[in-house]
Amino acid sequence: MAALFDHPAYYDLLLRTASGEECQFLKGCFERYAGRPVRRVFEPACGSGRLLIRLGLSGFEVSGFDLNRHAVQYCNARLTRYGLPPSAVVRDIEDFRLSRRADAAFNLISSFQYLPTERSALRHLQSMVASLARGGLYIIGLQLLPLRGRRIALEKWAGRRGPLSVTARIWTKRIERRSRRELCGLSVNVVTPRRRLTITEDMILRTYTAHQMRRLLRKVSQFEVAATYDFRYDLAHPASIDARTQDAVYVLRRR
Repeated sequence: MAALFDHPAYYDLLLRTASGEECQFLKGCFERYAGRPVRRVFEPACGSGRLLIRLGLSGFEVSGFDLNRHAVQYCNARLTRYGLPPSAVVRDIEDFRLSRRADAAFNLISSFQYLPTERSALRHLQSMVASLARGGLYIIGLQLLPLRGRRIALEKWAGRRGPLSVTARIWTKRIERRSRRELCGLSVNVVTPRRRLTITEDMILRTYTAHQMRRLLRKVSQFEVAATYDFRYDLAHPASIDARTQDAVYVLRRR
């Protein structure tokens, strides 16, 4: 069965329209919340590298990890094409150390939730602590499990470049509250003048309520929560996170 992450060009196109807004948000956070000048930026689970490239072209020194070799090859090819060092490597994001500490890091698209257990999530956060300079930021986005209000259980994405069209749906199939697992379905349709391709797969994410995320972050005392936002990425309007919150962005600062 084909996987979307084995086709990074399609993934990149699906999220391209949000990339400019996300990049501006990241740069705004660097200026507003970092306790040091931000020059070196790192992305765990960097995928196609769409944000690394934008930040690299803005003058930052960028690097990233991803487990998918197709994504890393695509990312490095695009970095090279834009005159940037091919700085993405195939590596797990659970347990690692950077050879040079970064001034900031980010993971905006819920990749953190692929870490399946509390232990693996803690190891990841501890690795981030060891890989960030003091005053550096880790900006992490994820979808919380709201305990009040209506939960959005279906998302749709679409992208087009010339004759290439890509559409995607991701939906919740089942939530196992005791084991904190969410089974999601993904369906992607790719249309070109010469072919049609359908990609379907299931994904398992670890669930977090606002309370569970707060409790996890308390276990990593080297991080303080500098600010919280939602997926509107409105730097002027931080968002409070409570039992109704689904889309959450935590701006963590290294003590």
